[in-house]
Amino acid sequence: MISFEVIKTHSHSSARLGILTTPRGKIETPCFMPVGTQATVKALTPEDLESFGAQIILGNTYHLYLRPGHDLIRSLGGLHKFMNWPHPILTDSGGYQVFSLNELAKVTEEGVTFQSHFDGSSHFISPERSIEIQQALGADIIMAFDEPTPHTADISQTEKSLQLTTLWAQRCKQALHSDTQALFGIVQGGMYPDLRKKSAEQIMEIDFPGYAIGGLSVGEEKNLMYDITEYTAPLLPANKPRYLMGVGTPEDLLQCSSMGVDMFDCVMPTRNARNGSLFVKGGKINIR
Repeated sequence: MISFEVIKTHSHSSARLGILTTPRGKIETPCFMPVGTQATVKALTPEDLESFGAQIILGNTYHLYLRPGHDLIRSLGGLHKFMNWPHPILTDSGGYQVFSLNELAKVTEEGVTFQSHFDGSSHFISPERSIEIQQALGADIIMAFDEPTPHTADISQTEKSLQLTTLWAQRCKQALHSDTQALFGIVQGGMYPDLRKKSAEQIMEIDFPGYAIGGLSVGEEKNLMYDITEYTAPLLPANKPRYLMGVGTPEDLLQCSSMGVDMFDCVMPTRNARNGSLFVKGGKINIR
């Protein structure tokens, strides 16, 4: 499993330094996780990532399930061996991609039916199925299957989604049969502080070793994203890691670390770099 220790807190903000210990090594927090959607961080080798100081990387359950398939990855020794990365890995649940890439996804209490964006084939993922796939991949930290809502969702739709996320989180925990993988719960609630509080209380009651703030950086104004993060982060246990999903500009890392967030991920830094846009100390430059 994992353990988390807060080493030091900032006197004038909620920023903190911590050590997240996993079966495959220690992670100093706050940390940024480069995203290897399909078991590779595009254009970078594992040696590149190590030289840059990456401590943990993220893999995408939805994409790996569709191609090359979790059973194949398991047969080859798991995700770490498959991508030649001996350090910690986190896999998301696939929930965000199921909803963001499938406008016609059909949601029931049991799970989600959707079409592959590769070939149009029909698939079904439930909380139990998501955990089964993530156990086959073998990441050190895995995520509960959730239903994120668009930032434009009204309060009724958001609350319905929140309750489904809670139900699915309970089922994910019941489905996990591994003492080497840590399952994080995800707080939803959209752009509504009261619903964020309600979701946090429900997810914490299930009791996870770490907690994520989901459903942000999905098109809302930057200041609103900061406001919701600043409100939600202190609701979560101080002795467990807090993960802000899908957020990762340099400005975001500084702002949200000061709010008590410990973990971040985003495809944007490496995607921008592949297209000639670089983050440097003085801002952003374009080399094309």
